[in-house]
Amino acid sequence: MKVLFGGYTDHASQGLYEAFLDQQNPNPSITNLKNIIQLQRPTYFQTDGSLLFTISQNDNQAGIASYRLIGQNYVQIDAFYHPGAAPCYLALSKNKKLIYTANYHLGTLSIFQYDEQGHLQFISSCQHTGHGKLKEQDAAHPHFFNQTPQGNLVSCDLGLDRLDFYTFDGQQLKHVANYQMEAGFGTRHVRFSVDGHYMYVVGELSSKVNVIKIDETNWNFAEIDSVKTIPESYSEHNGAAAIRISNDDKFLYVTNRGHDSIAIYRILANHHLDLIQRIPVYGAFPRDFNFNSQQNLLIVANQNSNNATLYKRNQKLGTLVPIQKDFYVPEPTRVIILD
Repeated sequence: MKVLFGGYTDHASQGLYEAFLDQQNPNPSITNLKNIIQLQRPTYFQTDGSLLFTISQNDNQAGIASYRLIGQNYVQIDAFYHPGAAPCYLALSKNKKLIYTANYHLGTLSIFQYDEQGHLQFISSCQHTGHGKLKEQDAAHPHFFNQTPQGNLVSCDLGLDRLDFYTFDGQQLKHVANYQMEAGFGTRHVRFSVDGHYMYVVGELSSKVNVIKIDETNWNFAEIDSVKTIPESYSEHNGAAAIRISNDDKFLYVTNRGHDSIAIYRILANHHLDLIQRIPVYGAFPRDFNFNSQQNLLIVANQNSNNATLYKRNQKLGTLVPIQKDFYVPEPTRVIILD
């Protein structure tokens, strides 16, 4: 199966890369890395069938670009660029053919429409304003923008320590609610329970995961639990990054940039989190990670050490065992496994 990597292009990287994951072998491994699209800073991307949508920079402009797999090659279909910094996050609604982007540096959330060929149309955007208490929170810094379980939209703003909720009527965003985290939390990403009643929010600046009960009908919230993603004894810099939940809703995973680890929690019946493992990533500054469809394998992308690490995952226990530690990938911040 194919594995796609994207990231920064400040040093050795030429853009988007593809590798092969042999999961049928008793000893699975990643092999055959090759550059498939040359472009600047594809730090986050998503796929929809033969279409690929990615963050992109074009010299002094930035935005998103779309590609279509034709034969064995990705061909650029369209792009939408604007002055200033690129978005940091991109999500898709495949059934609605919508793209959601969050721009950390400009403080904006944007929505685009796309068609089956990959052509893009800008629809709407909104601007966040304000700041938090820490030096990293000098302005609004949205880091996530995606759908909620009930089809609303939610953003995570690192600069404001806040989650903002919106409705979208096909033309305009309407702000309907927000949830304020504690000062200095550094709200980065959020995941929802399968039933949609709980959200798990990772704080980059606080190295925490907070569990919050949510009622999207009345917009009521209640905090359930809060856990550190790093040991209490760890005093060096750390930034929590990606967060994912297993398909069975039993285990939660978070990467730590600085401590350079993946923290793994069992989700208890009361939705509290119980730490079961904290395992090294065998690299530096882990950003994104992803499972294969069976969720018996996991790959993490280590940005500063230019490598990806492959683990076997115990589906019953949720724990990880490293099986490949040194697969070279330049400057990776994003990984997708295409089954």
